[in-house]
Amino acid sequence: MVGPGERVAVVGASGAGKSTLLAVANGAVPPSSGSVEVLGRDPSALRGRALRRLRARVGTVHQHLELVGPLRVLHNVNAGRLGSWPAARAAWSLLRPQGVPEVVGALERVGLADRVFDRTDTLSGGQRQRVAVARLLVQDPDLVLADEPASALDPVLADAVLGLLAAPASRGGALLVALHDPVLALRHCDRVVGLAAGRVVLDAPAAALTVPDLAAFYGARA
Repeated sequence: MVGPGERVAVVGASGAGKSTLLAVANGAVPPSSGSVEVLGRDPSALRGRALRRLRARVGTVHQHLELVGPLRVLHNVNAGRLGSWPAARAAWSLLRPQGVPEVVGALERVGLADRVFDRTDTLSGGQRQRVAVARLLVQDPDLVLADEPASALDPVLADAVLGLLAAPASRGGALLVALHDPVLALRHCDRVVGLAAGRVVLDAPAAALTVPDLAAFYGARA
């Protein structure tokens, strides 16, 4: 369980089930058993407008980013607001961009304000990763789900990005983030959950763990 205001890191070797856990949490994959409650609702029980409202409150940074390469950075960032916009406004925004100042502000926070009108597929991998984070910032969700959001970033940028993703937790939201870097997990999260073969084998406060503890956990299950 991830409670209000909590920042939880999910750690484990490749194939441990981290990405699947996040996909279940955002409603993209149904649980094979049991049930999942997201912001007090069961996604599998919702349809239509009720499901769209819930999804608008959940922001996801996917491992494969889910960006549209030929579109401008501006449009990819604005996609974070599609869940809260009427369909007509979303379609019109492709012809006449909406909310440009907010998009520029989000891109400034990730160091890409000068790329707002560039095609997204002209950016480097690390820059595209930051576009995905900016998309989440304009969405301003209550729950952040992030799958390796700093894997292509240098240590300074990785620290900055994790700080941005953790911001909703400071106002009562929550962060659930899959990480391979034990330093980032311990620096930015309150709790660490370790997975192996899809099962929870570690659940401890970050303050009770050390970087060697997590390094040993990865090594024992690699």
